[in-house]
Amino acid sequence: MASFYAQQHEGHRTASGAPYHAEGMTCAHRTLPFGTMLRVIDLDSGRSVVVKVTDRGPFVRGRIVDLSLAAARSLGMVSRGVARVRIERLAPGAAGPSPRAHPAAALARSAEMAAR
Repeated sequence: MASFYAQQHEGHRTASGAPYHAEGMTCAHRTLPFGTMLRVIDLDSGRSVVVKVTDRGPFVRGRIVDLSLAAARSLGMVSRGVARVRIERLAPGAAGPSPRAHPAAALARSAEMAAR
């Protein structure tokens, strides 16, 4: 089961030291290393979201992950409060290329540097 953080936690420090932002795609997990990327799949709707582990929890029996408000919204679980989910640990870089790694971004930077 997954649950999500209330908006009242906005700006509070997470266990990783990073501030919680309700609109960030983050989560809490009891044991996975900070920075781990997870795909969270809602077993009822089939929707999925990719989040980064930045905090510890949940500490409620039967729950495996606490999601940010934005991630919960993406899964469509806010009105339900909890959702039956499966989590998949993603390999580094599996969530998609970073903007810096994208060839078009590299070309744009090269053109920008040449124009100087």
